[in-house]
Amino acid sequence: MAQPTATGVVHPASVIGPNYCAPDPVDLAILTKNPTITHGNFDVKDIQGNIVFKVREPLTFFFQRSRILLLDAAGNHIVTLSPKLTSNHDRWKVFRGDSTNSGDLLFSTKRSSMFQFKTTLHVFLASNTREEVCDFKVKGTFSERSCVIYAGDSSTVVAQMHKKQSLKSVFLGKDHFMVTVNPNIDYAFIVALIVILYDVNRSRD
Repeated sequence: MAQPTATGVVHPASVIGPNYCAPDPVDLAILTKNPTITHGNFDVKDIQGNIVFKVREPLTFFFQRSRILLLDAAGNHIVTLSPKLTSNHDRWKVFRGDSTNSGDLLFSTKRSSMFQFKTTLHVFLASNTREEVCDFKVKGTFSERSCVIYAGDSSTVVAQMHKKQSLKSVFLGKDHFMVTVNPNIDYAFIVALIVILYDVNRSRD
């Protein structure tokens, strides 16, 4: 169900699907094995170690940046993340399933300015065609494993990425970090935003 925020923008709890909204906080572990996404080196697990999502980047010619796929544990396409190659603001569009048709657009992101010490991404849902106020905001630096996602242009936190060690997560290994998603927030959507932040930071580096 959509809820208005202090900015007046309506934020549905579900962006990709209501099945990704939980009544309690969701902790996810994101594991990376090297600086690239290709060949399945970017997986998302729950704190019991079960794979929840897989991130895959199909091979392309001439090392051109291409689409990135977010898959469920069974390998089904959830969303396709597509960068705009000529954008100075690292513009991305995210589509349902394996589509890149405008009718399947779910949301888009862009950096708020070209020159930033820490990356700030503005997120616009497909229905927000005027893009005068962002629907969500991502602030952080992937290399520091620090990221906060806010509702609209506000201080309301909906998810946070951080280093975390616990008895339940220590078995996941050293090269991982945790994302805590607040109740009733679409955690597949949050993972998609973190994948975009990862790629934006990787491209800048």
